[in-house]
Amino acid sequence: MSTYSVSDTTAPAAPRAALTFSNLSGRYGVGLAASLVWLAFGLSCLYWPDLGDWSRTGSLGIGAIVIAAFILFGTFSADYLGSAGQALRKRAPWLLAFGAFVTLWEVATAKFAWLPLPFFPPPQSILEVYTDDLPKLLDSVFASIKLQLGGYIIGATVGFITGVSIGWSQKIGYWVHPVLRFIGPLPATAWLPIAFFTFPSSWSASTFLIALATGFPVTVLTWSGVASVSSAYYDVARTLGAKPSFLVLKVAIPAALPHVFVGLFMGLGSSFAVLVVAEMIGVKAGLGWYLQWAQGWAAYANMYAALIVMSLLCSGAITLLFRTRDRLLVWQKGVVKW
Repeated sequence: MSTYSVSDTTAPAAPRAALTFSNLSGRYGVGLAASLVWLAFGLSCLYWPDLGDWSRTGSLGIGAIVIAAFILFGTFSADYLGSAGQALRKRAPWLLAFGAFVTLWEVATAKFAWLPLPFFPPPQSILEVYTDDLPKLLDSVFASIKLQLGGYIIGATVGFITGVSIGWSQKIGYWVHPVLRFIGPLPATAWLPIAFFTFPSSWSASTFLIALATGFPVTVLTWSGVASVSSAYYDVARTLGAKPSFLVLKVAIPAALPHVFVGLFMGLGSSFAVLVVAEMIGVKAGLGWYLQWAQGWAAYANMYAALIVMSLLCSGAITLLFRTRDRLLVWQKGVVKW
């Protein structure tokens, strides 16, 4: 039987990390593919003539090449970039899919005109909107944010107070619950004629409609959260001498906060839908008004640009709401799953 001594130098060496084909296709494959797709998109913009006259094709191509270089650098430097590198590696499949989408979009519109204009503008046409029509678009964004924020805060505040009141007091629930069941299920847009007739201005009427769309889900979910709090919590607090105000503020509301944030999330989506409709009908500024103006002039590139901005605003608001929830409910992460 053969044995190895301590000084034996014939034992197999440990494998060393090398930039082999398996590493390229496995660990770095998706990032490399994404970088190549964005590079192809940029080169097609720079060296493939357009069938139309768009002034931002070259800028779009340079931007795509810069993105390709950024993805390539991040792919091979992810281990040294910490959380940013891990985030880039995690989103590499999405970067690949989005790069393939915009490349196909560019080819199908600007290069071969498979999709008819002006209904399907190319990417550089939308880029022109962000560079040439930016002041009007920014004015619309700020007007929508002011209107949305005011109505959402009013609706969320009233809905929260109403939900806590119904969930805590049976007497209040006796009077408010039937009214809530009558008004709540109706779409907020169904109240447009009454709102614009009742309120002195289209701005106040739109604020009311946004608040109404926000308040109903917040009320219902807050009510459900307060009503579902275990009675054992109240018994323990009463044993320690807690007053009714303490039971509401320190027991019922904290325990109901997960339901409250679900209602806030649902109200946010509803309020954005009402925002667009209200701005299209009565308000003379905002993204809804901008969409109607673009559609009236058949400026579909402007319409798509406004839709992208609106999507980013809604996504950003949802992200901010989730971050606030995670910060306020950090003590419940072991109990509530999200």
